[in-house]
Amino acid sequence: MNVPNFGPGTNPGTLRQWAQTVEGLGFDLLMVSDHLVVTPDVAEQYPPPFYEPFTTLAWLAGITHRIRLGTTVLLLPYRHPLLTARMAANLNQLSGGRLVLGVGVGWARQEFAALDVPYERRGALTDENLRAIRAAWENEEDYQAAGIPIWVGGNSDAGMRRAVRFGEAWHPLRFTMPWLHGALERIREFAHEQGRPVPELVPRIALQVTDMPVASPDRLAGVGTADQIDEDLRELRDLGATTVVLDPFDGDPDETLRPERAWHALATVASRWSTTEQTVED
Repeated sequence: MNVPNFGPGTNPGTLRQWAQTVEGLGFDLLMVSDHLVVTPDVAEQYPPPFYEPFTTLAWLAGITHRIRLGTTVLLLPYRHPLLTARMAANLNQLSGGRLVLGVGVGWARQEFAALDVPYERRGALTDENLRAIRAAWENEEDYQAAGIPIWVGGNSDAGMRRAVRFGEAWHPLRFTMPWLHGALERIREFAHEQGRPVPELVPRIALQVTDMPVASPDRLAGVGTADQIDEDLRELRDLGATTVVLDPFDGDPDETLRPERAWHALATVASRWSTTEQTVED
């Protein structure tokens, strides 16, 4: 589950409710997103307040029990890689080994400028930072970072190649199912080119439950009736997805003022999917 850690309705009480609701419904993973400066280009999509992910997840670790905690995605060029390596390792230890580090490149030009980070080098910086984080974590006596999975986000070919080089998993975001079929062919080709294993598939999909079926060829995975969403989840499982992150945020910041609608959608999916899984096991 991707929990909105931004917007006019977000505050510590709401974040607590989100965490308790998601864990109580039986979900396996709670993730939050990342921005450091709410510049105009960021605010247009993710208005303030914006809760920094490491701080937020550290707090949520203390009020949850079993659910994994992660970033979808941490924007690597924004922080020194040794700071990221330290914070991630410490959070993983303090949470009892529950961290999933999802990482990405970033897109907001004004935010890059505010942080004095060259936008044009964001891809190269992400690769450099991943190398540095991996190298730091080799010092197990200090960082004690064993077991932290890195999920590399990005729907582009560059993102897929980066996932093959540096990640345990590839974390594509909000797509149609036909697009995913083609992308999986490409990432297998990239893995073959690099002589490396194909990373796990751990997608983040939309979550919008509709009363009527959505017939558009551009329908995003996770958008449609409960039956359509069930079909998407089963297809993702058949394609090898080991985790699927549900994202109910549809782009209107005022949604954060009314989280109950998202909670109802999550409860619907959780109930139907647990029944489906029980039927499969039986």
